[in-house]
Amino acid sequence: MRNTRSFNGASVRVDNLSKFYGDVAAVADISFEFAASEFVTLLGPSGSGKTTTLMMIAGFEIPTAGEIFINDKPVASEPPRSRNLGMVFQNYALFPHMSVFDNVAFPLKMRNLPADEIKRAVGEALEVVNLVGYDARLPRQLSGGQQQRVAFARAIVFKPPVLLMDEPLGALDKNLRQRLQLEVKRIQRDLGVTVIYVTHDQEEALVMSDRIFLMNRGGVEQSGSPEDLYNRPRTAFVAGFLGETNFLETNVRATRDGMLDLTIGETLVRAPFTEAFPSGAGKLAIRPEKLWISSSAAADANCLPCTVTETIFVGDHLRLVAELPTGEKLAIKQQERFGSDHPEPGSRMMVCWHPQDGRVLSAAPR
Repeated sequence: MRNTRSFNGASVRVDNLSKFYGDVAAVADISFEFAASEFVTLLGPSGSGKTTTLMMIAGFEIPTAGEIFINDKPVASEPPRSRNLGMVFQNYALFPHMSVFDNVAFPLKMRNLPADEIKRAVGEALEVVNLVGYDARLPRQLSGGQQQRVAFARAIVFKPPVLLMDEPLGALDKNLRQRLQLEVKRIQRDLGVTVIYVTHDQEEALVMSDRIFLMNRGGVEQSGSPEDLYNRPRTAFVAGFLGETNFLETNVRATRDGMLDLTIGETLVRAPFTEAFPSGAGKLAIRPEKLWISSSAAADANCLPCTVTETIFVGDHLRLVAELPTGEKLAIKQQERFGSDHPEPGSRMMVCWHPQDGRVLSAAPR
């Protein structure tokens, strides 16, 4: 595939898709569209509907309602074999009695391809996943990461237009998982295959995705680029699930110069304008890395008096906990610098952030 690596990635569209088990909605009337050659992640907690959605696209679950289109062709009533989609599972699903070559060749043999074509295609697939020379090994003779590479090679060997991946790196240790995240993304980009990837790992979704669809209670809470979801969450659920976030109770008082005037306790602060909150109560979300501790209020920043209650060294940064006069506590990530002073527990300081770094959100989930 080094010379013939271009796949004809397909677009995927889901219209009003639902899946009920009795009276319980695993997926509730969702619609979305993925572009050809896009890397899209379905992210969410357990029970959010992400795997059920993937299984319906694959054809292993039958929708209760709705339609699935691959390159504008309806496929919801077609069996999995007719959809010609690649699939990679968390548990690898390799045949233990078959060699690496035979595992990768299996989809091609099922398609009755000539032996010379199978040999060429398997060799190219193993080259893509850096397993040249492993042809004769059995799965038990491979590490977990190598077994997952074999599963990936088997999924791409017949050049599917769409590759579905269900928690494929979940069984690997952290360091190996991080290396394979970058490798899978590189291979996807080189091949041009459309990938729909399921995970509950927020960091994995941020690293690998062109777009993320964050699911909650059977629906899509928010979709967009990793930067959009992380920096511009629309609900408290999105802000809380994707990374770490502080929430402060606030009241929106007025709109001025494209910004909101808020009060936290008795202190006036500012945040970017949010149409959903022209006035009234809300939650102000602030990421820990956007906060800093100062001995005095900073110009052009929101600052609140606080008492430092914890100072924890975490290698590349300090983790601080600061308590406000309201009793609310803020987690703060402060980059560690050689020779810098560490605020002592009990210190009375100011906690500050730039107004643009706060976000006024709905407290209610989708």
